[in-house]
Amino acid sequence: MEQFLQQIVNGISLGSIYALIALGYTMVYGIIKLINFAHSDVYMLGAFVGYFCMTTLRLNFFLSLLASMAFCTVLGVVIEKVAYKPLRNSTRIAALITAIGVSLFLQYTTMAITGPDVRSYPAMSGFLAQSVSLGSIRITMQQIIILAVTIVLMVVLQFIVKKTRIGRAMRAVSLDQDAAELMGININATISFTFALGSALAGAAGILVGVYYNSINPLMGTLPGLKAFVAAVFGGIGLIPGAMIGGYFIGIVEVLVSGYGNSMYRDAVVFAILILILIIKPAGLLGKNVREKV
Repeated sequence: MEQFLQQIVNGISLGSIYALIALGYTMVYGIIKLINFAHSDVYMLGAFVGYFCMTTLRLNFFLSLLASMAFCTVLGVVIEKVAYKPLRNSTRIAALITAIGVSLFLQYTTMAITGPDVRSYPAMSGFLAQSVSLGSIRITMQQIIILAVTIVLMVVLQFIVKKTRIGRAMRAVSLDQDAAELMGININATISFTFALGSALAGAAGILVGVYYNSINPLMGTLPGLKAFVAAVFGGIGLIPGAMIGGYFIGIVEVLVSGYGNSMYRDAVVFAILILILIIKPAGLLGKNVREKV
């Protein structure tokens, strides 16, 4: 039982990271129906910015977290303006191919600048290096911080979406872009804000995973990005609560497979879940099937 609870704790930590990345996927899809595959590389750059801040600038973890989120916020807006806005009225396949191209551009540009070698985050010191024991269950301070940061960011996100003017604009654009524009909503500003918000969450996830796993590389975003996409689809892509639930579910499943089965199969199990969801309930756990007029 103790081992099971320990695995659940580990799964919640991993699921928090997946949930933060999945939120970016689901918000962008909810607004403009685009699968932004470059989002996983914004997460990767967030990890590198955090590494640079902590090693070169000697900033503490929390200042590095803010710097990483700020950088990724700007990057997300730039990507939207340069790569996606000109294709807004094009076919979905054109936007999808562009997203893949942006992803590869970010990966190999980062590799050209930093090199392909794995970088190690500096060891945590002070209270960040401590841990708490509940019987035989060990919870590190890093796991507590990951969960705390994730919860705070999710609460802030929900407040923005539900209680603010820009949040109402996001929901309106998601429901009917043409009607929202007729009501005086600035569509371009709303879409840019959505990219900024999702990219900030990805930047936070990047530095959290760097601190947790202590290693980063220019290709680190590919697999976690795909798993976060699975999490978004599992919960119901386009739905913020669904991305949260999906992230934690995928994180816990992955850890349980590694702990009780074979770690070589954990990725296969995650993508098998995606296939089952698409067969059994294509709209996701919280999604509803919508009929399209032809």
